[in-house]
Amino acid sequence: MTADDDRPPPSADSLEKRKHPRQPVTLLVEYDGADDLVGDYTDNLSQGGTFVSTSRLLPIDTGVRLVLSFPGLLEPIAIDGVVRWTRADDDAGVGIEFVDGPARHQLAEVIERIKARDPRTVSRLVRVLVVEDNPHVAHLIRDGLRGSSKRFGQDMVFSIRTASNGREALEALRDECFDAIIIDIYLPIVDGAHVIDIARRELHLRDLPIIAVSAGGESARKAAVAAGCDIFIDKPMRLRQVIETIRSLMGPAEP
Repeated sequence: MTADDDRPPPSADSLEKRKHPRQPVTLLVEYDGADDLVGDYTDNLSQGGTFVSTSRLLPIDTGVRLVLSFPGLLEPIAIDGVVRWTRADDDAGVGIEFVDGPARHQLAEVIERIKARDPRTVSRLVRVLVVEDNPHVAHLIRDGLRGSSKRFGQDMVFSIRTASNGREALEALRDECFDAIIIDIYLPIVDGAHVIDIARRELHLRDLPIIAVSAGGESARKAAVAAGCDIFIDKPMRLRQVIETIRSLMGPAEP
């Protein structure tokens, strides 16, 4: 007779719970881009585990499902693991060991497709600077571009940064790399035509696609073209027109 024989019989509640196994906790891990996920895979994920920053209190041995994603990834990557250690200081989080199985091996295959920028796995990420002093218009452009893959195809997804005046726009152009700019001509502090001129001559962004927009009519058009914009669009503008213009300026994705 073993010690287990002296235990009281299981209750009806515990028997019912056994019929419905506890589902693993899901943690969503959003990377800034493809290179960040590939780098984490090289340094951590490929070794069979990783550290995830989270404020959730997860006991040791808790089952966890990590869902890995980044802007442009067509299908998030799910992989199961178990909490092996926790950290509760300023950098709170959990150390997770992956469960060996098909998903772990498939992760390596997906990473290779991401490295190759396989269009069946990852969309082309287009980083756009939207310079607009009207917050309502800026939000419409930002939200419209972010949701455009659902309406206009998933070959492109957009990462948006906004600036509300010309000075902020120039600071952004000095600090970051962008694939395209959408800029209003009439802006506070530094006007849009001046921003375009500085981008072309001083910052040497001669090949950067620049779409100028304005309700200022022919005078705004002439100022934008003289400064060096690629395309001028009269306000009010249609979102489809903006997206198609960006596509035409950027050309096909690199193989």
